[in-house]
Amino acid sequence: MARHEQEQPEAELLQGTLDLLILKVLALEPLHGYGIAQRLKQITRDALQIRQGSLYPALYRLEKGGYLKATWKTIAGRDAKFYALTKAGERQLENERAGWERLSAAVRLVLETAK
Repeated sequence: MARHEQEQPEAELLQGTLDLLILKVLALEPLHGYGIAQRLKQITRDALQIRQGSLYPALYRLEKGGYLKATWKTIAGRDAKFYALTKAGERQLENERAGWERLSAAVRLVLETAK
């Protein structure tokens, strides 16, 4: 096994995929940024570890686009910004899911037929 395969796994995300994953995680329940990153890590069995430098710009972009609403809550004496899906976010999740299904089906066709 190559050295890089033994290290902590870290997958590269296609552009736009992070938005889909954030929307899906927040469809389950409102979470703060760290909670979103931890949930993605947990669900993917450590395959995806989202860096703050990627996560927070995506959260701000989704909030600015009207797909997320944010509220501040105090947890264990610290303020945390919790994100939840809006109705527009629910629609965006379905649009992005459909786009992902089309893309993954196309990639699957190439992988199954090209030699």
